[in-house]
Amino acid sequence: MTAILYSFRRCPFAMRARWALLQSGLLVRWREIELKAKPREMLTVSPKGTVPVLVLEGGQVIDESLQVMRWALEQADPRGLLQTGEGSADLIRENDGPFKHHLDRFKYTDRYPGERREHHRHAGISILKRWSERIAARGWLSGPCMGVTDGALWPFVRQWRIADPEDFDADAELAPLRIWLRRFLEDPMFERLMQRADPWSPGGLQPLFPADAVPVPRDQPLFHLALAEDWRMARAEGSYRISTRGMRLDEVGFIHCSWEQQVKATFDRFYVDAEDVLLLRIDPAQLTAPLRADAVPTGELFPHLYGELSLEAVISADRYDQEAA
Repeated sequence: MTAILYSFRRCPFAMRARWALLQSGLLVRWREIELKAKPREMLTVSPKGTVPVLVLEGGQVIDESLQVMRWALEQADPRGLLQTGEGSADLIRENDGPFKHHLDRFKYTDRYPGERREHHRHAGISILKRWSERIAARGWLSGPCMGVTDGALWPFVRQWRIADPEDFDADAELAPLRIWLRRFLEDPMFERLMQRADPWSPGGLQPLFPADAVPVPRDQPLFHLALAEDWRMARAEGSYRISTRGMRLDEVGFIHCSWEQQVKATFDRFYVDAEDVLLLRIDPAQLTAPLRADAVPTGELFPHLYGELSLEAVISADRYDQEAA
């Protein structure tokens, strides 16, 4: 049995939980809910009735979004997202507290009698401008690299922009924040994050999240093309951390693998002009990092390893013979 995720597509708390699951390479059973008709099964395990709710295989329930994020990234964190910078915890508290308070009353003023929309707009923008200054100085909210703080906050910034797109896009002081937000919205992962599903019911379809991925069989060998120099360095260091030619695991988020019938096309696309290319034959049963077969833009599924490749899992590393392929 795979862990079960109760989620609601547009909820920013659920969005950041799904974002972390995507980053970790995990697959979960996906139960999209209707807020006005929450399933009894969800309320039984989490009576407070908010999403996300993650039910682990052993029955443990995690029903706080930050805890779901941390659990997922503790299983696999190929980009090092948990390495947060100074002040990250304060930023998340500010987002989940004051900023969310102002966002709700700015976006849904009619739900809060007596509240003034302009007051909450000004207060929310003040927070966003401080975040924008931090991004301008550091590159990301978490520091020089993207971290879990960035992943925890961007769904809420997106909601603010949806509520006030003209002013958000016109404010010069928010320019660094806009660039930062576009990094998430223009990432192919965003489309996967926002996939649609019918509301879950016990007798209906039982989809996985992400919906365009499948588990990787552990009884079929996997293959990876590697430059001989990269493999030599991996043997000296004790693990292999190259995603594909010229790209590291921490840059891409996973190591590209292939099934045997996919190797030649992968070589022709990425390695045809390279010298000293090796074909690594991998025993997936020896891998400890999550494996997930993800769809590429053409729709073809490729196995991806969401963590370093242990040398013990490599059965052989032979020179790739293009002529014999």
